[in-house]
Amino acid sequence: MKKNAKSSFFEGWNCAPNIVTYVRIALAIVFIVLYLLAGEWGHNSVPMRWAAFAVFLIAAVTDKLDGWLARKYNQVTKLGKLLDPIADKVLILAALVIASIFEEVIWWITILFLIREISITIVRFCVIGRNGRVIAASSAGKYKTLTQVIGLAMIIAPMAVIFNTQVTPPWWLTLYYSVAFALLGISLGFAFYSAVLYVYSAFFEKDSVDDSQADKQVNEAPLTPLQ
Repeated sequence: MKKNAKSSFFEGWNCAPNIVTYVRIALAIVFIVLYLLAGEWGHNSVPMRWAAFAVFLIAAVTDKLDGWLARKYNQVTKLGKLLDPIADKVLILAALVIASIFEEVIWWITILFLIREISITIVRFCVIGRNGRVIAASSAGKYKTLTQVIGLAMIIAPMAVIFNTQVTPPWWLTLYYSVAFALLGISLGFAFYSAVLYVYSAFFEKDSVDDSQADKQVNEAPLTPLQ
């Protein structure tokens, strides 16, 4: 039974949606290298900082591509549902940690996000190890990711180096970064709200069908968006 469950989990590992997810993880690594080399606010290299910004956006936006492919071609897999949020975490948490090292984001914001993501990842693996169940992201989790991506993208873009040439920064630049940090604050709220929903779903909601019945229902019923 366990062998069959393991085989079912890795089934479709080489399908197109999962390959897109692998590419997104590779892009996250490229982003980390570019972001570090560009230096604080892009002082070492503005072009490299722009490159980091572009790679960050590509990796974040293609999050929708693997989900779209999975739904369009009926290739939703348990492995894909697990790796997709992990790909997001590698990208987002790396961006937050580096931004805090560069003193672009306050450390306590990054630490709270780290606590949330590590805790949910532990819960996710516990649930998978217990019954092979993979819980898809909630709407709150998707809003969390959206506000995170926009806020971090605004910070990663080297606006401070390009436009802050005065002793007092222009008012619009101050407003720009205020919006970016506000989005991170909103994302933090969504993060912990969605975490509560996830834990409740993991430990307090009972599965009404077993895995074989669930697979049959997935094949027969219209697909719903999965993250």
